[in-house]
Amino acid sequence: MAAPAAAKGVLVDLGTRAGGGGRGQAPQGEGPDPHRWRALWVTLVAGFMILLDVTIVAVALPSMQRELHASAAAVQWVVSGYALAFALILVTAGRIGDTFGRRRVFLLSLAAFVVCSAGAGAAPTIELLVVARLTQGVAAGCLAPQNSALIQQLFRGEERGRAFGLFGATVGVSSAVGPVVGGLILALAHGAHGWRWIFYVNVPIGVVALLLGSRLLPRVAPGGRGRLDPVGVCLLGAGILALMLPLVLADAGGVRRLWWLFPVGLLVLLLFAGWERRTVRRGGAPLLDPGLLTETRGYATGAGLGSLYFVGFSGVWLVFALFFQNGLGFSPLMSGLAVTPFAVGSAVAAAVAGRLVERFGRLLTVWGLVAVMAGLGSTAVVLWLAPADRAAWYAAPALLVGGLGSGFVISPNVTMTLRDVPVRMAGAAGGALQTGQRLGGAVGTAALPGLFYLTLSATRDDYHDAVALAIGCGLAAMVCAFAVAVLDWRRDRTADHRHCPPETSHSHTHASHG
Repeated sequence: MAAPAAAKGVLVDLGTRAGGGGRGQAPQGEGPDPHRWRALWVTLVAGFMILLDVTIVAVALPSMQRELHASAAAVQWVVSGYALAFALILVTAGRIGDTFGRRRVFLLSLAAFVVCSAGAGAAPTIELLVVARLTQGVAAGCLAPQNSALIQQLFRGEERGRAFGLFGATVGVSSAVGPVVGGLILALAHGAHGWRWIFYVNVPIGVVALLLGSRLLPRVAPGGRGRLDPVGVCLLGAGILALMLPLVLADAGGVRRLWWLFPVGLLVLLLFAGWERRTVRRGGAPLLDPGLLTETRGYATGAGLGSLYFVGFSGVWLVFALFFQNGLGFSPLMSGLAVTPFAVGSAVAAAVAGRLVERFGRLLTVWGLVAVMAGLGSTAVVLWLAPADRAAWYAAPALLVGGLGSGFVISPNVTMTLRDVPVRMAGAAGGALQTGQRLGGAVGTAALPGLFYLTLSATRDDYHDAVALAIGCGLAAMVCAFAVAVLDWRRDRTADHRHCPPETSHSHTHASHG
């Protein structure tokens, strides 16, 4: 990956570093890949599937438990096992794509995901279903970082912002509509076996994406060194496992029983950081170049912002589901439809944000976070005060505002975080960014529902108090993300004024290095 002198090289503009990075990068006089937009849609469909599978399964857990005669703890692994395997492999898979070719890793991972989806749908026992979900999570984690890396490879300048806008819309919408899609599938697929179609539906979509991907994705010679960092892989995997395992087992008392894994995980990650610095000093190829965090403009703050945002973003969806289904008696489908305004707003705003990020830069995420905090704060107040039979209707406008803000957070943050990352590191960098988001999501999905239940116990089943307090705590994480965004925006303004000539220093154009 990077030799000692290469650590500083991460600051060099992608336009001069990308030579050989792919047809879409137009190195050495080559034009842009004519298939780049169709290739993007293939990657987005695959990305939508793997992210949707994080949340879509939750509504079908009762049906799985009844048919397979499983315990609550065992069936919970159908959700938590997928999320855990997904997060564990992200950085390593990104590095593998950088080294051996993103097209190859994307297609192999997508094929494995389709096979595992079919296996999960056909599983006759809970044990085989959990195994299928674990392997499906590994395949999804291998595929995910290739998406952002292929965008880096295929697009430059304003086109890259638009592509990341669509990517951000995919992330936001897939997270939000999982319960809706799951409820629809269960409503259409009658009978005890209806839950199996939640997995089977991936098969035809995945096969079509696989065929199109094999035709449209660019064939580019691998640009990295043909070896990995096995010690780094083991240290990073052990650290992430230690941090995430108590969180994904929170419903079974994992945080209470396994709290000691948190300091262990932090210690292992510190050892990982030391090992990576040692590898760079010795001229080796690290799993994750330390220069990404220490010398790449905007990467560390963008990764931190994304992690903090996903604490609140991921956690509130479970809180909404608990409130609408357990508190108000909604069906899974109606519960999902109640929060659809957020998903719609997020999709629209993310696509628009992709066209504006080159002009406004980090300022988009600042204003986006203001809108998210205003929308979710208003939603908390409405659900706290509104009568049960009108709560969903009254909350819809506030959720729409929050969704519009979210669209201006996720996709611009991805663009701004990865803008100065050399294409040769794009997979590992994208994997690390998504790992932070998965960790933040795990914290949110463990902490906010836990607080919801604690409030119910303290208030004798007052669901309105519980939902308002849990959303309020999710907002606290978003306030922290807002502080990071403001600091990064101010730093960018200072840097732009320092490097721009006096006559252009007040330009609204953000210095974005495609």
